[in-house]
Amino acid sequence: MRTRPAHGGTRHLQRRVAVVPAEGRRTDIRVLDHPDFPVTDLSAVRLVQNIATPERITQFEQAMPQARQVTCYGSTECGPHLVMPLPDDPPEIRLRTLGRPVDGMEVKIVDPETGQDAGVDEMGELCIRGYSTFEGYYKDPAGTAAAIDADGWFHSGDRAMMTADGNVVFGGRIKDMLKVGGENVAAVEIEDYLAQHPAVAHVQVVAAPDARYQEVPAAYVQLAPGASLTLDELIDFCRGAISSFKIPRDLRIVTEWPMSGTKIRKVDLREWITADLARAGVTEAPRLDERVRG
Repeated sequence: MRTRPAHGGTRHLQRRVAVVPAEGRRTDIRVLDHPDFPVTDLSAVRLVQNIATPERITQFEQAMPQARQVTCYGSTECGPHLVMPLPDDPPEIRLRTLGRPVDGMEVKIVDPETGQDAGVDEMGELCIRGYSTFEGYYKDPAGTAAAIDADGWFHSGDRAMMTADGNVVFGGRIKDMLKVGGENVAAVEIEDYLAQHPAVAHVQVVAAPDARYQEVPAAYVQLAPGASLTLDELIDFCRGAISSFKIPRDLRIVTEWPMSGTKIRKVDLREWITADLARAGVTEAPRLDERVRG
């Protein structure tokens, strides 16, 4: 991670701005953990645009009650701020959804297998159409044809659903879905729950290969300052709160992340856990009642 949120926050405060943009996916965590945060005058801040899980955004708003938190959705192919809530929206919309499409942009949710429109509150693939949609990938007509359909809809590869009042709820990347013993599991669902653990500053969940279940969840965790965490403690935190097939079977503590711009490269995390297990000769995870490999 190369962003410097502490320096950026100081710069904003010196200018007495009332709106603070996000400066990276993990800016919120690093700001809240900064030793100067409790004694810094943030009274001028009224609005923060933040890209994080609902749990983290809620935590940030609790720490800065005078400022409204809003998130957004964007993509390289269609531009930023395609979908976003308004500052006056109620907390359950601002903190738990991506909001509604901005003027000039259309959004729909489709079944990624059939292409048919998904129903209300039904997860599918997020598709976007509008004035800012790109024309295509440079010198890649095959990739362009795969991404943009005949009606001009860009297929994002992201999971989402539309609520009855038109707000979009993010469900993670389709390619990040895990197949655990026949159950489809969204990594973001596990991440959102694990992020509530007080020892967890940041978490990413990927699939680890497993001979019995095909795949099992593996968690990479960056610890909060001064915190410690074991796999047994993480499992105990999950028991009875999330389905057993969503409970991580592996834990890796990290201090840095493989990055591509501001995005964590989950493909690298998957390769790392696969290689680790192969070197150790581990082919399947013990059952939870037997405890798990560490």
